[in-house]
Amino acid sequence: MSRFYLFLWLRWLIRVSLCSVFLASAFAAFITFFIYLSEGMPSFSSEVGIALFAIAKFWFALTWSLALLLVLFRSVKYLFNTCVAGYVLKLQSCQTQEFIEEIGYGDLVKVWRKWFMLLIWIVAAQMIIALAFTSIFNDFETIFVWFDIYWLFGFVLVAGYFALMVLANRCARVKIKQC
Repeated sequence: MSRFYLFLWLRWLIRVSLCSVFLASAFAAFITFFIYLSEGMPSFSSEVGIALFAIAKFWFALTWSLALLLVLFRSVKYLFNTCVAGYVLKLQSCQTQEFIEEIGYGDLVKVWRKWFMLLIWIVAAQMIIALAFTSIFNDFETIFVWFDIYWLFGFVLVAGYFALMVLANRCARVKIKQC
């Protein structure tokens, strides 16, 4: 069973990482290009290139936060009905208690809400532990100087493993079956 959770988590981790980075990069590139157009498309030089890179880097961090939320919702759909290491996660219908073969995003709202709250609590626990370690071993002037989207993304990825392990126990509609 531990192989099932590990491989399911690795599939989820790769999907969330690639999709969120790609979506954030696309949003940041679009915003950067729009800013470049709105400034009258100055002739390209090293200073303009450096400025555009700084703008894209700034917007990447902001758009990654939004893209991560969107990708976290979309990624839950791909956890179900895929055989991994001899097991499969199945989602039951609310009305008939039968397993749903074609899962839509509307079927996932209640499950995602429980899973997302579980993820939030696990990330909060990780942040408390990280804050304790940084306050003991480092001498920062402000408490959260180290905390940004890059750390949060790492915390979410680690918390995803534990949230997947607890999901079948926490949500009555999610069942683990052999395949």
